[in-house]
Amino acid sequence: MSNNENMSFLQHLEELRWRLVKSAVAVVLVASVIWYFQETIMVNLFLSMKEKDFITFRLFCKYFGVCVADIPVKMQSMTVSGQFSYALMMSFMGGLVLAFPFIFYQLWSFVKPGLKLKEKKMASGLVFYVSLLFFLGILFGYFLVAPLSVQFFGSYQISNQIENNFTISSYMSMILSTVFYSGLFFLLPIVSYLLAKLEIIDVEFLKKYRKHAIVVILILAAVITPPDIISQIIVSIPIIGLYEIGILVAKRAVRQNKAAREIDK
Repeated sequence: MSNNENMSFLQHLEELRWRLVKSAVAVVLVASVIWYFQETIMVNLFLSMKEKDFITFRLFCKYFGVCVADIPVKMQSMTVSGQFSYALMMSFMGGLVLAFPFIFYQLWSFVKPGLKLKEKKMASGLVFYVSLLFFLGILFGYFLVAPLSVQFFGSYQISNQIENNFTISSYMSMILSTVFYSGLFFLLPIVSYLLAKLEIIDVEFLKKYRKHAIVVILILAAVITPPDIISQIIVSIPIIGLYEIGILVAKRAVRQNKAAREIDK
């Protein structure tokens, strides 16, 4: 159906509906598996972030000499349905993340037939690169940004008379949002390429605001990491690298546009 260029508006809507249904089914199936193993996943993947034996903290201690103690945080649920709600949220977010390549493939398959041949060539391999960068961002968020944020905010005290008792809602919201947005942030090179290809931004714009971007990245790294320079550098370098990669792919897009104009002449 998707290859029929003479489809009516209602037929397009019908195809979009079925692709969304397939995506929703994929999310539900993955979420169901996560729900079944909810206790194991919660304890080993999320609650373990407040322990000094979490893999990130062990590697920091072994290779950089930055060691942490167990984070003095007590977890509590403040509402009747609190634990159920966040088990549900964890399952849904996990399903959304793990099914992301399939969801993106379905959306791309819907959009692709409406593109010109040149546009299809431009976006060759898009599903693979988007999925790869997204999962790299998820790993970056899970193993670096999220545990360092938990360690910093969990250990921070204005006074030793105030005890850190996190609600499960605030704890899980911070981790899940940090990990998910890290995945989206890693799509920056793809966004830079497409915007440059569509001539919405140019390379000079990215170069001009490079210093501003680096300052913002360093400030963010300082906020979300413990107050030591090693942690800040480890978090900052990949993000700055993504910005530089964005400039490189934008340059490539500009060269491709120039070459296409020469051929048209």
